[in-house]
Amino acid sequence: MSLPSGLRRSPMAWATAAMLVSLIALALVGPLLWGAAADRPDPSAVLQGPSAEHPIGTDSLGRDLLARVLTATRPSLLLALAATLLGATAGVLIGACTAVLGRRGRRLTAGLINLLLAFPALLVAMFLAVVFGAGAAGAVLALAAAGVPGFARLAQNLAAGVAGTDHLAAARVLGLRCHQLLWRHVLPNIAEPLLLSTTTAAGTALVALSGLSFLGLGVQPPGYDWGQLLSQGLDRIYAEPLPALAPGLAVLYAALAFQLLGEVLAGSVARRGPAPRTPAPTPAPSGPAEDGLVLQVEDLSVELPTPDGTIRPVRGVCLSLRPGEVVGLVGESGSGKSLTALAIADLLPYGARVSRRTLRLLGADLAALTPKERNRHLATGLSVIFQNPASALNPSLRIGTQLTEAVRAHRGASRAQAAAEAADALRRVALPPALLRSRPHQLSGGQRQRVMIASGLMVRPGLIIADEPTTALDVTVQRQITRLLTDLRRDTSAAILFISHDVALVGEFCERVLVMYAGTIVESLPADRLADSARHPYTRALVASIPDLTADRGRPLPTVEGAPPDPLAPEPGCPFEPRCSLRQDRCAEQAPPLEDLNACHRVACWHPVPVAVDPETVTAS
Repeated sequence: MSLPSGLRRSPMAWATAAMLVSLIALALVGPLLWGAAADRPDPSAVLQGPSAEHPIGTDSLGRDLLARVLTATRPSLLLALAATLLGATAGVLIGACTAVLGRRGRRLTAGLINLLLAFPALLVAMFLAVVFGAGAAGAVLALAAAGVPGFARLAQNLAAGVAGTDHLAAARVLGLRCHQLLWRHVLPNIAEPLLLSTTTAAGTALVALSGLSFLGLGVQPPGYDWGQLLSQGLDRIYAEPLPALAPGLAVLYAALAFQLLGEVLAGSVARRGPAPRTPAPTPAPSGPAEDGLVLQVEDLSVELPTPDGTIRPVRGVCLSLRPGEVVGLVGESGSGKSLTALAIADLLPYGARVSRRTLRLLGADLAALTPKERNRHLATGLSVIFQNPASALNPSLRIGTQLTEAVRAHRGASRAQAAAEAADALRRVALPPALLRSRPHQLSGGQRQRVMIASGLMVRPGLIIADEPTTALDVTVQRQITRLLTDLRRDTSAAILFISHDVALVGEFCERVLVMYAGTIVESLPADRLADSARHPYTRALVASIPDLTADRGRPLPTVEGAPPDPLAPEPGCPFEPRCSLRQDRCAEQAPPLEDLNACHRVACWHPVPVAVDPETVTAS
């Protein structure tokens, strides 16, 4: 049996594998090895207790009970799996249909699911077993029907997350039928959690099926399963407990194996992607501090483990910000901008590894702090404004609760004091304090973004990281947000790291611009010189791709031809070399360092573009 790579060393995974292998082996070879002994009566050995010949005794016909317990593995498992698969299939189809049906069909299906869930599953199974008639087929159908509502509700909840996606809406526009939407777009996106639930449900079905057989509603003689053997041994449990305990332990063993399998698979999904095998080394102390800096970062790198290998999406980044300074970080999607911000804020995903020569915030060396001290320093000295406030704000909590929890947790403010500060923060972002009683869904996109900014101001940070805060907003609201950040910078002297792919917006809003490509900073220059004095071919290409009113509408818009390098297979030399029309032999052999052109301009290029060159000529044709 192949286990998920992330759990091959887990003791629970090994135990689960051993239990499943033993069950499968017994189901396959049990009837072949012990089937004859299980069915052979022996009048001279009727109702005997445990002995060397019969380790757990015999039944009323003198048949060996150990052989019967081992042989019953196959029917017990097959019937439980059949009931689980039938119930899961019907329930998943009913629940998933709510994502593709019309409004009336969706309401009727949801009402049916709610009605079925009102009845206890075990009682439904017992009732239907009587209706269908005692026997293996009736018990399987009864358990399958009883399991339908639970699977339907789970599938309904999972399908609700797919129902509002753009790809499903696009498929509707293309005219796909309901069954095509279901099979192509809904079920593939919810299959994983459903498979996990089906695994654990198999153990429950095994116990329930054994219970029906114990009550005489399941498998009937001459057939037998663990439940029927348990029922037959119960009459003599006080005199000979093993005939009753053995099939009961078999039920417990198999049910536990299915439950553990579900836990192992769930853990594998949660930890997908190899985690670091060894603990991260203790960071060395940062280099010497530079006076007057809010943020000082030198040689910052990030490694992310993936199933195909480790990648380094951020490599050797250096940046610094002074109080009140606005620095823009621009680049294509995937260039490492957001990961750089998350590394500074210690918000990288599980398994990511960070290395740096220097990382100081407000003069404090983050590597020299304890985890508790570092978390407190980051929570009070730094604020992050995410590009999607709809997901950053908790939809179940009022705005007032979300604004006040940080100052109450980190500054010990009272409820009344925190509420007063939250009202003042909303006023500073031009929102009425009455919104403290609102929830995020009651606000517009611009209002939610202002609330995110107000939330960051509550802790009076020295650094604000704005990670594409205007991406999902219209031009008018973008202007309002940038004007608001400008006012806040002036009033609080907070430094702002403004991350965006909008080169025109960054050039207008920021004082200094850092251009990032393939995880590295390739140019740093004053924002007012971005349009006409950029020297790196990539920066010139980005500037040339900005449309303006004087552009010739008869010509296609300039673009940066080609694609960024593959992070899994980095090549030596300049990362922009395959896309640059000015490349030379040295560019493919050695990566250029970030060097000073003058006191305020740095570029990583062996052959910086002369200022007079037309920017449209530096991209590959």
